[in-house]
Amino acid sequence: MTMGTRIAAAGAVALGMGTAGALAQEVAVITPYLAQPGTQFYVDGFTAEGEERGWTVNVIDTAGDVGAVISRIEDVVTQGVDAIVINVDPAQVGAGLATAADAGIPVVGMDAGSHPDVAANVTSNGYAMAAETAVYVANRIDGEGAVVMFTFDPFPPVQVRGVIADAVFANFPDIEVIDRITPDVSDGGIADSRAQMEALLAANPEPGSISAVWAAWDQPALGALQAIEAAGREGEGIVITGIDANPQARDAIAAGGNFEASVAQDFEGIGATTAETVARLLAGEELRQRVIYVPTELVTAANAAE
Repeated sequence: MTMGTRIAAAGAVALGMGTAGALAQEVAVITPYLAQPGTQFYVDGFTAEGEERGWTVNVIDTAGDVGAVISRIEDVVTQGVDAIVINVDPAQVGAGLATAADAGIPVVGMDAGSHPDVAANVTSNGYAMAAETAVYVANRIDGEGAVVMFTFDPFPPVQVRGVIADAVFANFPDIEVIDRITPDVSDGGIADSRAQMEALLAANPEPGSISAVWAAWDQPALGALQAIEAAGREGEGIVITGIDANPQARDAIAAGGNFEASVAQDFEGIGATTAETVARLLAGEELRQRVIYVPTELVTAANAAE
């Protein structure tokens, strides 16, 4: 069935029934990152919205194996799903996306990235989030000191955060980025980030030798916090920021320690908006906006408990 046939059929059913619930029968959500709390939340948001629309939502976790996403896309194309949602760098799964395009099955990114075969990507504005936390760090350390960065370039939504933080810190001549760490994220990133931060603390033993830790998401920030506390260096005033504001991060921020700020993404909102985007495509709408941003909020000790 071609995409035009699918969309026409979906639209005819919707008009006949007068509801959005009949726009699709089965939607596959494919991700290698279900171990990440944020991914779990927006998959939950998508599933809840999809089930309200009467869809069967099939969530497929490849458990960190990005390459396996290609074969899973090919599998669900063979099964004849109505739409596919991916949470992975589209550039790394192009062969699978081509298979979906050939079958006329629309693909939507849920905090993924842009690609010719991805109809739209629903996400938070990573540029804005990174600027907000990097500027927070720069202001808190009065524009001078040694900063450690935790980044993850293989995933586009996180990669852009590192680019913007680099630019912010480069604009402060007295800030020096002393290390740019890409942690192992197979378990979410906390354990390896802690180990790498422990090594960095050991290499920089003098109080004040590390002014701040900027993390592109919360797990490395939490790992760094554990390392700082285990080393007995929490009294040095090392400022830590993350992005996501997951529950564990909120608790740490509310405690008033070194972890001072994060940015709350509306994960369930991303999921629900992704479902709405899928429904629009299946109804035959031509999307003019291929990147759809869902609003975020800076979280500090002042509002962490909200």
